[in-house]
Amino acid sequence: MEKHRPIHHFIILFLGLLIYSCNNKPKDSSVTASNQKEQSKPNIIIILADDAGYVDFGFMGCKDLDTPEIDKLAKDGVVFTDAHVTASVCAPSRAGLMTGKYQQRFGFESNGTGDAKSGDIGLSDDVVTMANVFQKNNYKTIAIGKWHLGATATDHPNKRGFDEFYGFLAGSRSYFPLDNPDQEHMLQQNGKRIKFDGYLTDVLGDRSIRFVEENKDKPFFMYLAYNAVHTPIEAKEDDLEKYKNNPRQYLAAMTWSLDQNIGKLRNKLKELNLLDNTLIYFLSDNGGAHNNSSQNGPLKGWKGNEFEGGHRVPFIVSWPAKIKPDQKFNGLTSSLDIFRTSLAAAHIKQDDNLQLDGVNLLPYLFKEKQGNPHQELYWRKLEESAARMGDFKLVQLKDFGATMYNLSQDLGEMNDLSTSDTATYNTLSKKYTDWESNMMVPLWREGKSWEDVTYYIQKRLMENKPVLYKSPEEKKQIATH
Repeated sequence: MEKHRPIHHFIILFLGLLIYSCNNKPKDSSVTASNQKEQSKPNIIIILADDAGYVDFGFMGCKDLDTPEIDKLAKDGVVFTDAHVTASVCAPSRAGLMTGKYQQRFGFESNGTGDAKSGDIGLSDDVVTMANVFQKNNYKTIAIGKWHLGATATDHPNKRGFDEFYGFLAGSRSYFPLDNPDQEHMLQQNGKRIKFDGYLTDVLGDRSIRFVEENKDKPFFMYLAYNAVHTPIEAKEDDLEKYKNNPRQYLAAMTWSLDQNIGKLRNKLKELNLLDNTLIYFLSDNGGAHNNSSQNGPLKGWKGNEFEGGHRVPFIVSWPAKIKPDQKFNGLTSSLDIFRTSLAAAHIKQDDNLQLDGVNLLPYLFKEKQGNPHQELYWRKLEESAARMGDFKLVQLKDFGATMYNLSQDLGEMNDLSTSDTATYNTLSKKYTDWESNMMVPLWREGKSWEDVTYYIQKRLMENKPVLYKSPEEKKQIATH
């Protein structure tokens, strides 16, 4: 018969197992869990083109400009057919995108960041940017390329939530090196001038790739704002040779360079196994400009006015791990939605005091919701304004009048319904007035010469008449003949 072992044997065995367990548990398990949680957060990349035409990409039907890499991005994700930015010109559009609210809420309505009278105002000191929130939530943040949201110390990207700024502060500059650039036009890294050789689109693309390599083990937020295809119209000799027989030679060459650099970034993400868990947005900051050969296809107007050609933009959202590829979404959407959608993707709770005008698009992309994310959208640039409600759009010009269109039947905005459908017209007019009552008076203007020209353009478009000049220079030339 087996003898019973003394109780102290069991006590010794238990203590031994306990010591073994303690000595062999994973070291710093809290850090390991934290790292896993950080790695599960999606990377966020916003790729912003500048003054690109609505139909100037392959995925939008373009035949004479080559964009194979951007087309792959579109194939990977969702193409939005009724997407808009908050302004028809560069600076206020970027202010709306970066803050997720109508920029008129803080007086940022005109192009530029202030005038001679008001000084450089830029973003309101108390406004919160997307980068502020992601930086606060342990994302590595970088702004690459064009800023155009203020050049004073308080508006520098490093003061607006970005750990790194690799770009230039002004609204435009040469794509090639400048001998003696000022503070606004120099390429800089966190305030220090960077001297570069070659072509700026390539330089910005190269920095985007290095940043991904440097931060492959932590979540990052990248605002990649190319100045292509904004003027000046400059391209590399090799690319110009490639498109020597293209009627839009320079634009084709500039677009090709933009496309190739976006492709390099996408390929680097794929190489590092980051592409699937990276949420990428691609859009233009406003409609195609009149002075860079861009085309807006069926849309009326262009950069600077409140017809569809001024603010409807090509828009892609790609997140391979979460969103089914090769889709189209026809609901009414806005660049305002990027902020709130990104917070939701990263599981970041919106602060109670953070006012956002955008919508979380993920339920629509996950097929949990259908229809229009927005029932209404609004635009205002000084005397020009517009309002959208469902398929109906109101276009207004101060001291001149208003027109109204049904975009589902008349995307080109040619048939004015303001007198034939007075009920809808009155509803839209009231909605716009109610919206405007919550906005600020603009803190600066664009200057009389440009304001006179944009007023004239908007009026002629509302009358369906030819526009004879599109800039102060063209107006002077006509006056002297």
